[in-house]
Amino acid sequence: MIRTPLRPLARILAARAKGENPDAIERENIRLRHEELRDRARARAEGRLFVLALFFLCAFGTVGIRMGVLAATDPAEPRSAGSGAQILANRADITDRNGQLLATNLVTWSLYAQPRQMIDPEGSARALASIFPDLDRDRLIRQFTGGRTFVWIKRRISPEQRQAVHDIGDPGLLFGPREMRLYPNGALAAHVLGGAAFGREGVHSAEVIGTAGVEKTFDERLRDPANQGRPLVLSLDLSVQAAVEQVLEAGMALMNAKGAAAVVMDARTGEVVAMASLPDFDPNDRPAPPTSGDASDNPLFNRAVQGVYELGSTYKIFTVAQALDLGLVTPETRIDTRSPMTHGRHRIRDFRNYGPELSVTDVIVKSSNVGTARIALMIGAERQKAFLARLGLLAPTAIEMAEAPGVQPLFPQKNWPEISVMTISYGHGTSASPLHLAAAYATLVNGGYKVTPTILHRDIPLRGERVISEQTSAIVRSMLRETVARGTATLADVPGYSVGGKTGTADKPLRDGRGYHSDKVITTFAGMFPSDNPAYVIVVSLDEPVETSGPEPRRTAGWTAVPVAAEIIRRIAPILGVRPAIATAGEDGVTLARN
Repeated sequence: MIRTPLRPLARILAARAKGENPDAIERENIRLRHEELRDRARARAEGRLFVLALFFLCAFGTVGIRMGVLAATDPAEPRSAGSGAQILANRADITDRNGQLLATNLVTWSLYAQPRQMIDPEGSARALASIFPDLDRDRLIRQFTGGRTFVWIKRRISPEQRQAVHDIGDPGLLFGPREMRLYPNGALAAHVLGGAAFGREGVHSAEVIGTAGVEKTFDERLRDPANQGRPLVLSLDLSVQAAVEQVLEAGMALMNAKGAAAVVMDARTGEVVAMASLPDFDPNDRPAPPTSGDASDNPLFNRAVQGVYELGSTYKIFTVAQALDLGLVTPETRIDTRSPMTHGRHRIRDFRNYGPELSVTDVIVKSSNVGTARIALMIGAERQKAFLARLGLLAPTAIEMAEAPGVQPLFPQKNWPEISVMTISYGHGTSASPLHLAAAYATLVNGGYKVTPTILHRDIPLRGERVISEQTSAIVRSMLRETVARGTATLADVPGYSVGGKTGTADKPLRDGRGYHSDKVITTFAGMFPSDNPAYVIVVSLDEPVETSGPEPRRTAGWTAVPVAAEIIRRIAPILGVRPAIATAGEDGVTLARN
């Protein structure tokens, strides 16, 4: 900066020439310099104050915006920060459609040791081995005395065991709180729930993750803190589920079967009200997956969803329904049923001789393979395949269970020859699960609308595309009712509930796929109730049943699966609120339940 001299020589000389005092010039210049310094200091101070004011304005604005954001969001519990990834230990409950608890959490403890803090490692090891017989005392001694700083002892202990360890009194034995998954109903609905296990583990918490069933499918939703612990509501009815499992277990024992499955489905919404598979397991102590042998023999195998079977004559109603909807036949159309029916080197026979011809209705009622095959030939391969696909019988079901996407029905992949058209028409040469069958029957009897099975309870039902007409659906219901009233499923006639349905008996294939067993079958009953306006569809399937009450063993579905299904309907219909039909008999005022 160039400063002006206080006594500039030119002005001094000029002042002296005029007789003025030169000191006045110096005083004036000092005054001007002071004013300049003052103005510069003021401008610097004003700039600093402006910057400070701007800083405070930004700070208070940031605080205000943050307060507004917090005020507009839902409240949440604060979480303390820590090193490493956070372990989400909380998991939402699972309930049935009525709010009954199916899965919840229980606070428990883990047990670990810090050997360097232990007073008596060998004595503690001996005491722990006496409390937990599955622990190896010698191994514990080696771990406690081998220089390790941390030893896991038990991932989960009971309150009694915790107290017993506490009584040992060794400061090196420590407990960590954690939550475990609890299924208060034991094995009830085990295959639907699946099970859970510990994932990432820490000393003071453990991650609970789903391993199968809905626990695995909805794992992220059950662990998501944003859901605020709201339970997952399933479509199951706990009371119905318990009744189905109890009757199915008794029926499996009575019919000497090695396995069984049952599905009860809302015919209008596709909601699964009950699903059972036997043998089952307790998800509180889920067994390890099999490493060898046939997976279907393991209790973890869900026969209702994963079991892909030839379902026999239950498929005949699909053939007749399609022919009716296409206008190819009417219920009274006469069909040639002379047996055997020859097609090239193949012969198709009926279980017994039904005469030279039957009406379409009686083809279903008497379960004629020959009659169904002849109707299928009217339909043709392309239309038959397309119709089965629309019923959902050629693709995995969309039910929300971890096992479902991998269950692919079996059918001819490349060619669909005439012999396949005929055999598939009565349920041979194609395989699907009991759940597939239940959804397809629901589609046929609910007025013809496509049903997608679901395990979730829905407030607003979803209506699918129309597959068959309302008129065809009404005829199908009538035929299924006739089958129970005077056909192959008469043992399913539960007084008061007007049951309709169809039986299916299929020879069980050999494990190598080269033929069938001569004395082993899979029997199935697919039905509905009440038949005039079906509310529910039921499918019961038995693996290798043999009914031995008569002089000769009987293996057909009419003697094995049908009585079990009838007892299930008798037990669950009142629970589901299905009122029996009552008819007044005579003038004496006696009322009778109408069959």
